[in-house]
Order: sequence, then C-alpha cells, then structure tokens
Amino acid sequence: MRTDLDDLVIALYVTIDELLGPRRGPGHPPKLSDAELVCLAVAQVLLGARSERHWLRFVRDRLGHLFPYVPGQAGYNKRLRAAAHHLSLAIRHLAMRSPSWCDGLRLLDATPLPCGQSRETVKRSALWPHAAYGYDRSHSRWYWGLKLYLLCAPDGMPITWCLATPKLGERQVAQVLLDDAARQQALAAGTIILADKGFAGRAFERHLGALGAGLIRPDRKDEPRRFGSLGGMRQWIESVISTLKDQLNLEGHRGRTLGGVFVRVGQRLLALAAVVWFNWQLDVPDKRSLLAYDH
Repeated sequence: MRTDLDDLVIALYVTIDELLGPRRGPGHPPKLSDAELVCLAVAQVLLGARSERHWLRFVRDRLGHLFPYVPGQAGYNKRLRAAAHHLSLAIRHLAMRSPSWCDGLRLLDATPLPCGQSRETVKRSALWPHAAYGYDRSHSRWYWGLKLYLLCAPDGMPITWCLATPKLGERQVAQVLLDDAARQQALAAGTIILADKGFAGRAFERHLGALGAGLIRPDRKDEPRRFGSLGGMRQWIESVISTLKDQLNLEGHRGRTLGGVFVRVGQRLLALAAVVWFNWQLDVPDKRSLLAYDH
C-alpha cells in the first residue's frame, strides 16, 4: 500500500464493506453500496470539494476508476443524509482497529460550530429549535449554531462525539458524552482525560471518578497548584480541532437541518479517523498528516 488517496479509499472499502453489509429491504439492490457511499463521503472531504454539486462533477474524473456508478446530486444527498448511522459505525470500527484505542489517555474539548451568519438566516433556518447563540472565547465573538464535543485519542483518532446547543453547560454535556463512551466500553478504568479549564468542577471530577477515569486540566488562578498550565499537552487537542477546521473545513459544512449538520460533521470526523487509521497501517510518523490524501 502507498500513502495516496486511491489506496486509502480501497483499504477503507475493504475494511467497512462487511461491517455495513448488503442493503436489505424491498426492491432492487442499489447500484452504489453503503460502503461505497461512505468511501465517497470521505474522499469528498479529503479532496476539499466546495459543495456536493462540485464534488459530483469532479469525482468521475478523479475516482471514476474506483466508482463506476456515481448517483446524481439529489440521490447522493438523500443517501448521505440517511447514512448517519453508517458513518458512526465506521468511525468506531476504525478507532477500535487502531493502536491508540488501548491508550490510557483521552483528549476532551468543545468547539463552536457556526450554522448561520445573518439574523435573517437565524429567523428562517430549520435549525432554530436546536441551535442558539453562544460565545466563542478563542475568537472573542458571538456565533449562532451548535457546539461540537469531541473525545479523541492522543493521535487524533475520534473516539466519540456529539452536537449540543451552546446554551447547555460544557460539563453537563461532557458527562452525558462520557457516560455514553463508558457504556460502549470506550472508556477503560484508569483512563486519564485531558481537558481545559471549562471542565473544572468537583461534581464533574466525582462523576469521572465514578466512571473509573481521572481528570487533568490546567490550574485556575483561584485554586492551589496541581498540574500547572499544561500548555504543551493542551496543544494536542487544539491541533486536532485545528485540523478539522483548517484542513477538513469543519465550519464550512453547509448543513441546513439538524440531520444535515450531523452527517456533514460525521463526514469530517470519519475522514480524520480514516487517515489516522491508514497512517498506522503504513507506519507514517505523523498519524494525522493529510498531505498525501488531499489531491
């Protein structure tokens, strides 16, 4: 295998084809299997397609030798929005097959996910029952949309994630996310979770202790010294979020419904998971490097 997009897509297809299995139900089987659809979705993100219309014009020239049949825009959009469960299954499957699954350290963070830029968009959006205004501390600005919570391994492999309204407290959402990770056996006893100051709180630490995990975070100014600033370690999760935003265009998701936003975020997380998993197979030093797969 080589570090190029073709080999990544082929390896991903072989890995998830049996996992997703044949599509069951009445009627003729689809010309594009669910595994092929997921591989197309990953390639779309890695190649930086501006939109689905742009992607479907481009994919036949770039990957037509791997996908003899590519649906039209309406069919692709409909199939992709219905594939949210498949994307989640594939992320977990790749995470479990990577060496970092057994790592005793997890990185936890939350990042804003803007879904609209104007007041008119907010008033007319189908997201209004779910989205809300929130404050982005890193850029000192308000935004309207959702918030992405991500638990990942030190190499950047997504372990579990969720979307929530910015109105909810970070610790409240993180508790539910970590409870779900523990139920899925993705949070082994003794796991150390590295987070930022926003997750500070005795109740949150007690909750983690009940799950068999421990919390490491930067010290606040109003408490005794325990761990220090953790600047170098916190840079790990910041760099993962930066990869999602800068290279995988997380904020350019263009989702207009809750299901659409969920699928498009899942696309980007699966693309990251696929790259990390494939780089482990090839023993690439930088497991999060996307440079070989973006052309």
